[in-house]
Amino acid sequence: MKFLKYFQGKVKEPVPEAERLAAYRRHGDVALLGALYEPYMELVFGVCFQYLRDEDESKDAVMQIFEKIIIDLKQHEVSNFKSWLHSVARNHCLMKLRATRVTVEAASVDEREQELQTDTEPEPDLFALDGRLDALDECLHKLTSAQRVSIELFYMQNKCYRAIADETGFDVGKVKSYIQNGKRNLKICIESHGSH
Repeated sequence: MKFLKYFQGKVKEPVPEAERLAAYRRHGDVALLGALYEPYMELVFGVCFQYLRDEDESKDAVMQIFEKIIIDLKQHEVSNFKSWLHSVARNHCLMKLRATRVTVEAASVDEREQELQTDTEPEPDLFALDGRLDALDECLHKLTSAQRVSIELFYMQNKCYRAIADETGFDVGKVKSYIQNGKRNLKICIESHGSH
């Protein structure tokens, strides 16, 4: 058992995630973030596959999410990396599915209009709705990451403040603030689209 004494004090304690995240924010070293992200890639792939149901798309999403968090983590402090990453992955997939759905719906509207081939004017409501969806999508991407995530969880997934706080690691008061400010910024952005 003498050999155990040799190892005592030699083994370094693993650096906590919070410290590694803080170091990434300070230095912006992508390799540091890559080492932090790598153990979670399988989890991220699993979340993406659950939503996208396509292996190649899910693999692409794993890389797209990494590219996204390179930027997001420089701007926001995250206390619980795993749950925040799970939320980012899910929101990424939901936005991807939503974009696909809007494209498919727009294509089916075009097909229906071609089938009708009448002299009547196209329904203005459909085009107005399509324009509003485009504006909403564009404006959502202009929000800060924290505002966008909070709004998507609150409005698109009907989560309460506490559930959003638990999932993202944000403080409950911050979640309320992100939603309130995000709504105001969305309204301003969407109204500016209407005035073009």
